[in-house]
Amino acid sequence: MPKKRLIVFIVFLAVIVSAGAGTLRGNVAPDSITVVRAEESKTVSEGDASDADGAEYVQSAIKSDDIVSEETASEEIVVALDAGHGGEDEGCSREGINEKDINLSIALKVEKGLEESGYQVVMTREKDEAVELEERVEISEMEYADAYISIHQNASEEAGVSGIETWYDVNYSAEGSKRLAQLIQKYTVSSTGCVDRGIIEDDSIKVVRENIAPSCLVETGFLSNEEERESLLTEEYQEKIAEGIVNAVEMFFHPKTMYLTFDDGPSEENTNRVLDILDEHNIKATFFLVGENVEKYPETAKRIAQEGHSIGIHCYSHNYNSLYESTESYIEDFEKAREVIYEITGVESNIFRFPGGSINSYNQEIYRDIIDEMTDMGYVYYDWNASLEDAVKGSTPEQLVYNARASTLGRSRIIMLGHDVVYNTTLCLDELIESFPEYRMEAVTEEVEPIIFKLD
Repeated sequence: MPKKRLIVFIVFLAVIVSAGAGTLRGNVAPDSITVVRAEESKTVSEGDASDADGAEYVQSAIKSDDIVSEETASEEIVVALDAGHGGEDEGCSREGINEKDINLSIALKVEKGLEESGYQVVMTREKDEAVELEERVEISEMEYADAYISIHQNASEEAGVSGIETWYDVNYSAEGSKRLAQLIQKYTVSSTGCVDRGIIEDDSIKVVRENIAPSCLVETGFLSNEEERESLLTEEYQEKIAEGIVNAVEMFFHPKTMYLTFDDGPSEENTNRVLDILDEHNIKATFFLVGENVEKYPETAKRIAQEGHSIGIHCYSHNYNSLYESTESYIEDFEKAREVIYEITGVESNIFRFPGGSINSYNQEIYRDIIDEMTDMGYVYYDWNASLEDAVKGSTPEQLVYNARASTLGRSRIIMLGHDVVYNTTLCLDELIESFPEYRMEAVTEEVEPIIFKLD
Protein backbone atom coordinates (compact mmCIF):
# COMPACT_ATOMS: atom_id res chain seq x y z
CA MET A 1 0.00 0.00 0.00
CA PRO A 2 1.44 3.46 -0.86
CA LYS A 3 2.70 5.38 2.15
CA LYS A 4 0.12 8.13 1.83
CA ARG A 5 -2.82 5.74 1.58
CA LEU A 6 -1.53 3.80 4.61
CA ILE A 7 -1.45 6.98 6.70
CA VAL A 8 -4.95 7.89 5.62
CA PHE A 9 -6.15 4.41 6.60
CA ILE A 10 -4.54 4.71 10.04
CA VAL A 11 -6.12 8.12 10.59
CA PHE A 12 -9.48 6.67 9.54
CA LEU A 13 -9.17 3.93 12.15
CA ALA A 14 -8.22 6.48 14.78
CA VAL A 15 -11.31 8.54 13.98
CA ILE A 16 -13.54 5.48 14.24
CA VAL A 17 -12.05 4.55 17.62
CA SER A 18 -12.41 8.13 18.86
CA ALA A 19 -16.01 8.32 17.69
CA GLY A 20 -16.79 5.06 19.43
CA ALA A 21 -15.29 6.34 22.66
CA GLY A 22 -17.40 9.49 22.39
CA THR A 23 -20.52 7.39 21.95
CA LEU A 24 -19.74 5.37 25.06
CA ARG A 25 -19.22 8.53 27.09
CA GLY A 26 -22.54 9.98 25.95
CA ASN A 27 -23.20 13.71 25.61
CA VAL A 28 -20.24 15.82 26.64
CA ALA A 29 -20.62 19.44 27.74
CA PRO A 30 -18.50 21.98 25.87
CA ASP A 31 -15.00 22.33 27.28
CA SER A 32 -14.84 26.07 26.68
CA ILE A 33 -16.88 29.07 25.62
CA THR A 34 -16.04 31.83 23.17
CA VAL A 35 -17.19 35.24 24.35
CA VAL A 36 -18.00 38.19 22.10
CA ARG A 37 -19.10 41.66 23.05
CA ALA A 38 -22.64 42.85 22.58
CA GLU A 39 -23.20 46.56 22.34
CA GLU A 40 -26.28 47.97 23.95
CA SER A 41 -29.15 46.16 22.25
CA LYS A 42 -31.34 48.15 19.92
CA THR A 43 -34.97 47.35 19.40
CA VAL A 44 -36.37 47.16 15.89
CA SER A 45 -39.96 48.34 16.00
CA GLU A 46 -42.78 46.02 15.00
CA GLY A 47 -43.21 47.94 11.75
CA ASP A 48 -39.60 47.21 10.79
CA ALA A 49 -39.71 43.50 11.52
CA SER A 50 -39.69 41.02 8.66
CA ASP A 51 -41.34 38.20 10.60
CA ALA A 52 -44.35 36.73 8.84
CA ASP A 53 -46.32 37.10 12.08
CA GLY A 54 -45.20 40.69 12.66
CA ALA A 55 -43.25 39.83 15.82
CA GLU A 56 -40.81 42.30 17.30
CA TYR A 57 -37.07 41.71 17.02
CA VAL A 58 -34.16 42.83 19.09
CA GLN A 59 -30.93 43.10 17.08
CA SER A 60 -27.64 43.13 18.97
CA ALA A 61 -24.66 44.79 17.28
CA ILE A 62 -21.51 42.73 17.74
CA LYS A 63 -18.02 44.18 18.02
CA SER A 64 -14.95 42.49 16.54
CA ASP A 65 -13.33 39.91 18.81
CA ASP A 66 -10.67 37.49 17.72
CA ILE A 67 -11.47 33.85 18.31
CA VAL A 68 -8.54 31.64 19.22
CA SER A 69 -8.68 28.14 17.84
CA GLU A 70 -6.27 25.24 17.87
CA GLU A 71 -3.88 24.95 14.95
CA THR A 72 -4.97 22.43 12.38
CA ALA A 73 -2.76 19.38 12.54
CA SER A 74 -0.34 19.09 9.62
CA GLU A 75 -1.29 16.49 7.05
CA GLU A 76 0.45 14.68 4.25
CA ILE A 77 -1.17 16.53 1.36
CA VAL A 78 0.08 16.47 -2.23
CA VAL A 79 -0.57 19.41 -4.54
CA ALA A 80 0.15 19.10 -8.26
CA LEU A 81 1.25 22.35 -9.93
CA ASP A 82 1.06 22.63 -13.68
CA ALA A 83 3.00 25.44 -15.38
CA GLY A 84 1.07 25.66 -18.63
CA HIS A 85 2.71 25.20 -22.06
CA GLY A 86 6.50 24.79 -22.39
CA GLY A 87 9.13 23.89 -24.99
CA GLU A 88 8.04 24.84 -28.48
CA ASP A 89 4.58 25.60 -27.15
CA GLU A 90 5.01 29.21 -26.05
CA GLY A 91 1.38 29.86 -25.20
CA CYS A 92 0.23 33.41 -25.83
CA SER A 93 2.94 35.95 -26.59
CA ARG A 94 3.15 39.75 -26.64
CA GLU A 95 6.14 42.03 -27.20
CA GLY A 96 8.56 39.11 -26.97
CA ILE A 97 7.11 37.95 -23.63
CA ASN A 98 6.06 34.31 -23.67
CA GLU A 99 3.33 32.89 -21.48
CA LYS A 100 5.23 29.66 -20.79
CA ASP A 101 8.01 31.54 -18.97
CA ILE A 102 5.72 33.53 -16.67
CA ASN A 103 3.71 30.39 -15.92
CA LEU A 104 6.81 28.53 -14.80
CA SER A 105 8.16 31.43 -12.77
CA ILE A 106 4.88 31.76 -10.82
CA ALA A 107 4.54 27.99 -10.39
CA LEU A 108 8.02 27.74 -8.86
CA LYS A 109 7.14 30.48 -6.38
CA VAL A 110 3.92 28.66 -5.47
CA GLU A 111 5.92 25.46 -5.04
CA LYS A 112 8.26 27.17 -2.59
CA GLY A 113 5.39 28.69 -0.62
CA LEU A 114 3.48 25.41 -0.36
CA GLU A 115 6.55 23.45 0.71
CA GLU A 116 7.31 26.04 3.38
CA SER A 117 3.75 25.49 4.62
CA GLY A 118 4.33 21.76 4.89
CA TYR A 119 2.69 20.50 1.70
CA GLN A 120 4.17 18.03 -0.71
CA VAL A 121 4.35 19.44 -4.22
CA VAL A 122 4.66 17.67 -7.56
CA MET A 123 5.45 19.75 -10.65
CA THR A 124 4.38 18.75 -14.14
CA ARG A 125 7.46 20.61 -15.40
CA GLU A 126 10.31 22.41 -13.64
CA LYS A 127 12.06 23.77 -16.72
CA ASP A 128 11.27 24.91 -20.25
CA GLU A 129 10.19 21.61 -21.75
CA ALA A 130 7.22 20.22 -23.62
CA VAL A 131 4.85 18.00 -21.63
CA GLU A 132 1.80 16.46 -23.27
CA LEU A 133 -1.56 17.12 -21.67
CA GLU A 134 -2.12 13.42 -21.02
CA GLU A 135 1.23 13.21 -19.25
CA ARG A 136 0.36 16.15 -17.01
CA VAL A 137 -2.78 14.35 -15.84
CA GLU A 138 -0.83 11.10 -15.38
CA ILE A 139 1.76 12.83 -13.20
CA SER A 140 -1.02 14.08 -10.94
CA GLU A 141 -2.63 10.66 -10.67
CA MET A 142 0.60 8.71 -10.17
CA GLU A 143 1.59 10.98 -7.29
CA TYR A 144 -1.88 10.70 -5.71
CA ALA A 145 -2.35 14.46 -5.87
CA ASP A 146 -5.06 15.85 -3.62
CA ALA A 147 -5.45 18.98 -5.75
CA TYR A 148 -4.30 20.08 -9.22
CA ILE A 149 -3.71 23.72 -10.18
CA SER A 150 -2.79 24.73 -13.72
CA ILE A 151 -1.23 28.20 -14.08
CA HIS A 152 -1.68 30.20 -17.28
CA GLN A 153 -1.75 33.70 -18.77
CA ASN A 154 -4.46 35.24 -20.92
CA ALA A 155 -4.67 37.43 -24.01
CA SER A 156 -7.34 39.38 -25.81
CA GLU A 157 -7.76 41.33 -29.04
CA GLU A 158 -8.92 44.20 -26.85
CA ALA A 159 -5.85 45.75 -25.27
CA GLY A 160 -7.73 47.13 -22.27
CA VAL A 161 -9.00 43.79 -20.94
CA SER A 162 -7.33 42.74 -17.69
CA GLY A 163 -7.80 40.62 -14.57
CA ILE A 164 -7.80 37.10 -13.19
CA GLU A 165 -10.25 34.32 -14.03
CA THR A 166 -10.34 30.70 -12.92
CA TRP A 167 -11.76 27.76 -14.87
CA TYR A 168 -13.20 24.52 -13.54
CA ASP A 169 -15.41 21.63 -14.63
CA VAL A 170 -18.02 20.04 -12.37
CA ASN A 171 -19.40 17.59 -14.90
CA TYR A 172 -16.36 15.39 -15.29
CA SER A 173 -13.76 16.27 -12.68
CA ALA A 174 -13.60 15.42 -9.03
CA GLU A 175 -15.91 16.87 -6.42
CA GLY A 176 -14.43 20.00 -4.93
CA SER A 177 -13.21 21.57 -8.18
CA LYS A 178 -15.65 24.46 -7.99
CA ARG A 179 -14.72 25.27 -4.42
CA LEU A 180 -11.01 25.11 -5.30
CA ALA A 181 -11.63 27.51 -8.19
CA GLN A 182 -13.60 29.86 -5.94
CA LEU A 183 -10.76 29.97 -3.44
CA ILE A 184 -8.02 30.45 -6.04
CA GLN A 185 -10.03 33.28 -7.58
CA LYS A 186 -10.87 34.92 -4.26
CA TYR A 187 -7.37 34.86 -2.79
CA THR A 188 -5.39 35.79 -5.91
CA VAL A 189 -7.69 38.75 -6.56
CA SER A 190 -7.29 39.75 -2.92
CA SER A 191 -3.50 39.48 -2.92
CA THR A 192 -3.02 41.36 -6.22
CA GLY A 193 -5.90 43.84 -6.18
CA CYS A 194 -6.56 43.12 -9.85
CA VAL A 195 -9.86 42.93 -11.73
CA ASP A 196 -12.01 39.98 -10.64
CA ARG A 197 -13.28 38.22 -13.78
CA GLY A 198 -14.87 35.42 -11.77
CA ILE A 199 -14.91 31.67 -12.13
CA ILE A 200 -15.98 29.91 -15.33
CA GLU A 201 -17.36 26.41 -15.75
CA ASP A 202 -16.08 24.72 -18.89
CA ASP A 203 -15.58 21.11 -19.96
CA SER A 204 -13.05 21.71 -22.75
CA ILE A 205 -9.88 21.92 -20.62
CA LYS A 206 -8.37 18.45 -20.70
CA VAL A 207 -6.10 18.69 -17.65
CA VAL A 208 -9.06 19.84 -15.54
CA ARG A 209 -11.72 17.64 -17.07
CA GLU A 210 -9.82 14.36 -16.84
CA ASN A 211 -8.15 14.81 -13.48
CA ILE A 212 -9.48 12.69 -10.62
CA ALA A 213 -8.30 15.30 -8.09
CA PRO A 214 -10.12 18.59 -7.51
CA SER A 215 -8.72 20.71 -10.34
CA CYS A 216 -8.78 24.20 -11.78
CA LEU A 217 -6.93 26.42 -14.24
CA VAL A 218 -6.14 30.00 -13.28
CA GLU A 219 -5.42 32.71 -15.82
CA THR A 220 -3.40 35.13 -13.68
CA GLY A 221 -3.36 38.07 -16.10
CA PHE A 222 -3.50 39.40 -19.65
CA LEU A 223 -0.26 39.69 -21.60
CA SER A 224 -2.21 41.75 -24.13
CA ASN A 225 -2.68 44.49 -21.53
CA GLU A 226 0.54 46.53 -21.38
CA GLU A 227 0.18 47.59 -17.75
CA GLU A 228 -0.71 44.11 -16.55
CA ARG A 229 2.05 42.56 -18.68
CA GLU A 230 4.61 44.80 -17.01
CA SER A 231 3.32 43.80 -13.60
CA LEU A 232 3.44 40.09 -14.47
CA LEU A 233 7.13 40.42 -15.32
CA THR A 234 8.03 41.66 -11.83
CA GLU A 235 9.08 39.39 -8.98
CA GLU A 236 6.93 41.38 -6.57
CA TYR A 237 3.69 40.85 -8.51
CA GLN A 238 4.44 37.17 -9.13
CA GLU A 239 4.99 36.75 -5.39
CA LYS A 240 1.57 38.28 -4.75
CA ILE A 241 -0.05 35.80 -7.13
CA ALA A 242 1.84 32.92 -5.51
CA GLU A 243 0.79 34.12 -2.06
CA GLY A 244 -2.85 34.12 -3.14
CA ILE A 245 -2.63 30.58 -4.51
CA VAL A 246 -0.88 29.29 -1.37
CA ASN A 247 -3.50 30.90 0.87
CA ALA A 248 -6.26 29.38 -1.26
CA VAL A 249 -4.76 25.91 -0.94
CA GLU A 250 -4.53 26.37 2.82
CA MET A 251 -8.22 27.28 3.02
CA PHE A 252 -9.16 24.42 0.73
CA PHE A 253 -7.59 21.79 2.97
CA HIS A 254 -7.96 23.57 6.32
CA PRO A 255 -11.18 25.58 6.12
CA LYS A 256 -12.61 27.73 8.84
CA THR A 257 -15.95 26.76 10.36
CA MET A 258 -19.32 28.45 9.98
CA TYR A 259 -22.55 27.43 11.67
CA LEU A 260 -25.57 28.68 9.73
CA THR A 261 -28.40 29.26 12.20
CA PHE A 262 -31.99 30.27 11.55
CA ASP A 263 -34.37 31.74 14.13
CA ASP A 264 -38.15 32.12 14.45
CA GLY A 265 -39.34 29.34 12.18
CA PRO A 266 -40.74 27.35 10.86
CA SER A 267 -42.85 29.06 8.23
CA GLU A 268 -44.42 26.98 5.53
CA GLU A 269 -43.06 28.51 2.33
CA ASN A 270 -39.86 30.25 3.37
CA THR A 271 -38.47 27.52 5.62
CA ASN A 272 -39.07 24.92 2.92
CA ARG A 273 -37.20 27.11 0.42
CA VAL A 274 -34.31 27.33 2.87
CA LEU A 275 -34.33 23.55 3.29
CA ASP A 276 -34.32 23.05 -0.49
CA ILE A 277 -31.26 25.27 -0.90
CA LEU A 278 -29.40 23.61 1.96
CA ASP A 279 -30.12 20.24 0.39
CA GLU A 280 -28.74 21.38 -2.97
CA HIS A 281 -25.50 22.36 -1.28
CA ASN A 282 -25.42 19.31 1.01
CA ILE A 283 -25.22 21.57 4.07
CA LYS A 284 -26.62 20.97 7.54
CA ALA A 285 -27.77 23.99 9.52
CA THR A 286 -29.37 24.76 12.87
CA PHE A 287 -32.95 25.92 13.36
CA PHE A 288 -33.99 27.58 16.64
CA LEU A 289 -37.72 27.01 16.53
CA VAL A 290 -40.71 28.88 17.92
CA GLY A 291 -43.24 26.52 19.53
CA GLU A 292 -46.31 28.30 18.18
CA ASN A 293 -44.93 28.07 14.65
CA VAL A 294 -44.11 24.40 15.08
CA GLU A 295 -47.77 23.82 15.97
CA LYS A 296 -48.85 25.78 12.88
CA TYR A 297 -46.48 24.01 10.48
CA PRO A 298 -45.72 20.58 11.95
CA GLU A 299 -44.76 18.99 8.61
CA THR A 300 -42.09 21.60 8.01
CA ALA A 301 -40.74 21.10 11.51
CA LYS A 302 -40.62 17.36 10.93
CA ARG A 303 -38.78 17.90 7.65
CA ILE A 304 -36.07 19.88 9.43
CA ALA A 305 -35.44 16.92 11.72
CA GLN A 306 -35.79 14.26 9.01
CA GLU A 307 -33.17 15.94 6.81
CA GLY A 308 -30.57 15.87 9.56
CA HIS A 309 -30.47 19.51 10.64
CA SER A 310 -30.01 20.48 14.27
CA ILE A 311 -33.01 21.76 16.19
CA GLY A 312 -32.72 24.19 19.06
CA ILE A 313 -35.31 25.90 21.26
CA HIS A 314 -36.04 29.58 20.69
CA CYS A 315 -39.28 30.16 22.59
CA TYR A 316 -42.95 29.24 22.51
CA SER A 317 -44.43 32.73 22.13
CA HIS A 318 -42.31 35.35 20.41
CA ASN A 319 -43.56 38.10 22.73
CA TYR A 320 -40.68 39.79 24.49
CA ASN A 321 -42.79 41.57 27.11
CA SER A 322 -44.36 38.42 28.50
CA LEU A 323 -41.31 36.23 27.84
CA TYR A 324 -38.93 38.42 29.85
CA GLU A 325 -41.40 39.45 32.56
CA SER A 326 -39.48 37.25 35.00
CA THR A 327 -37.08 34.35 35.18
CA GLU A 328 -40.03 32.08 35.90
CA SER A 329 -41.97 33.30 32.86
CA TYR A 330 -38.97 32.66 30.63
CA ILE A 331 -38.44 29.12 31.89
CA GLU A 332 -42.15 28.34 31.65
CA ASP A 333 -42.23 29.48 28.03
CA PHE A 334 -39.05 27.54 27.26
CA GLU A 335 -40.32 24.29 28.71
CA LYS A 336 -43.59 24.62 26.79
CA ALA A 337 -41.68 25.17 23.54
CA ARG A 338 -39.37 22.24 24.24
CA GLU A 339 -42.32 19.93 24.92
CA VAL A 340 -44.12 20.95 21.71
CA ILE A 341 -40.99 20.52 19.60
CA TYR A 342 -40.33 17.09 21.11
CA GLU A 343 -43.91 15.89 20.56
CA ILE A 344 -43.94 16.95 16.90
CA THR A 345 -40.35 16.30 15.76
CA GLY A 346 -39.17 13.67 18.20
CA VAL A 347 -36.11 15.82 18.95
CA GLU A 348 -35.31 16.32 22.62
CA SER A 349 -33.07 19.36 22.28
CA ASN A 350 -30.82 20.80 24.97
CA ILE A 351 -29.52 23.74 22.94
CA PHE A 352 -31.29 27.07 22.78
CA ARG A 353 -31.05 30.70 21.74
CA PHE A 354 -32.54 33.61 23.63
CA PRO A 355 -34.96 35.68 21.53
CA GLY A 356 -33.02 38.89 20.94
CA GLY A 357 -29.81 37.26 22.16
CA SER A 358 -28.74 36.51 25.72
CA ILE A 359 -28.42 40.23 26.50
CA ASN A 360 -31.05 42.58 25.13
CA SER A 361 -33.08 45.61 26.16
CA TYR A 362 -35.94 43.43 27.49
CA ASN A 363 -34.00 41.21 29.90
CA GLN A 364 -31.43 43.59 31.42
CA GLU A 365 -32.60 42.90 34.97
CA ILE A 366 -32.95 39.14 34.75
CA TYR A 367 -30.62 37.75 32.09
CA ARG A 368 -28.02 36.61 34.62
CA ASP A 369 -30.63 34.72 36.64
CA ILE A 370 -32.03 33.08 33.50
CA ILE A 371 -28.57 32.03 32.33
CA ASP A 372 -27.74 30.56 35.75
CA GLU A 373 -31.03 28.66 35.97
CA MET A 374 -30.85 27.31 32.41
CA THR A 375 -27.21 26.29 32.81
CA ASP A 376 -27.97 24.49 36.06
CA MET A 377 -30.67 22.52 34.25
CA GLY A 378 -28.11 21.37 31.66
CA TYR A 379 -29.11 23.54 28.72
CA VAL A 380 -26.54 25.22 26.46
CA TYR A 381 -27.21 28.56 24.78
CA TYR A 382 -25.73 30.07 21.63
CA ASP A 383 -25.55 33.71 20.58
CA TRP A 384 -23.86 34.76 17.33
CA ASN A 385 -20.86 36.72 16.06
CA ALA A 386 -22.05 37.45 12.50
CA SER A 387 -25.46 38.26 11.05
CA LEU A 388 -27.42 38.80 7.86
CA GLU A 389 -29.42 41.44 9.76
CA ASP A 390 -32.40 40.08 7.87
CA ALA A 391 -34.88 41.07 10.58
CA VAL A 392 -34.61 44.69 9.45
CA LYS A 393 -37.48 45.55 7.13
CA GLY A 394 -36.56 46.76 3.64
CA SER A 395 -33.16 45.12 3.32
CA THR A 396 -32.50 43.73 -0.16
CA PRO A 397 -31.04 40.26 -0.75
CA GLU A 398 -27.82 41.94 -1.91
CA GLN A 399 -27.64 43.92 1.34
CA LEU A 400 -28.12 40.77 3.40
CA VAL A 401 -25.18 39.06 1.69
CA TYR A 402 -23.09 42.19 2.23
CA ASN A 403 -24.03 42.23 5.91
CA ALA A 404 -22.98 38.61 6.30
CA ARG A 405 -19.64 39.17 4.58
CA ALA A 406 -18.91 42.35 6.50
CA SER A 407 -19.69 40.87 9.91
CA THR A 408 -17.52 37.73 9.64
CA LEU A 409 -14.32 39.80 9.86
CA GLY A 410 -12.23 36.80 8.80
CA ARG A 411 -12.85 34.94 12.05
CA SER A 412 -11.91 31.28 12.17
CA ARG A 413 -15.23 30.24 13.69
CA ILE A 414 -18.57 31.87 12.91
CA ILE A 415 -22.09 31.43 14.18
CA MET A 416 -24.16 33.21 11.54
CA LEU A 417 -27.58 34.55 12.48
CA GLY A 418 -30.40 34.43 9.95
CA HIS A 419 -34.18 34.03 9.92
CA ASP A 420 -35.83 31.33 7.83
CA VAL A 421 -39.17 33.16 8.04
CA VAL A 422 -37.82 36.06 5.96
CA TYR A 423 -38.49 35.88 2.22
CA ASN A 424 -35.40 37.85 1.18
CA THR A 425 -33.25 35.40 3.11
CA THR A 426 -34.42 32.64 0.81
CA LEU A 427 -33.52 34.81 -2.19
CA CYS A 428 -29.95 35.40 -1.03
CA LEU A 429 -29.10 32.10 0.66
CA ASP A 430 -27.57 30.46 -2.41
CA GLU A 431 -25.28 33.45 -3.04
CA LEU A 432 -24.47 33.62 0.66
CA ILE A 433 -23.25 30.02 0.70
CA GLU A 434 -21.21 30.56 -2.48
CA SER A 435 -19.60 33.62 -0.88
CA PHE A 436 -17.80 31.61 1.80
CA PRO A 437 -15.73 28.85 0.14
CA GLU A 438 -13.13 29.23 2.90
CA TYR A 439 -15.65 27.94 5.45
CA ARG A 440 -17.05 24.49 5.97
CA MET A 441 -20.63 24.77 7.13
CA GLU A 442 -21.82 22.57 9.96
CA ALA A 443 -24.73 22.23 12.36
CA VAL A 444 -24.57 23.22 16.02
CA THR A 445 -24.62 20.35 18.50
CA GLU A 446 -24.16 20.26 22.28
CA GLU A 447 -20.47 19.48 21.70
CA VAL A 448 -19.91 22.72 19.77
CA GLU A 449 -18.17 25.44 21.75
CA PRO A 450 -20.74 28.18 22.37
CA ILE A 451 -20.29 31.75 21.21
CA ILE A 452 -21.96 34.02 23.73
CA PHE A 453 -22.25 37.74 24.40
CA LYS A 454 -19.97 39.11 27.08
CA LEU A 455 -21.78 39.49 30.39
CA ASP A 456 -21.56 42.91 31.98
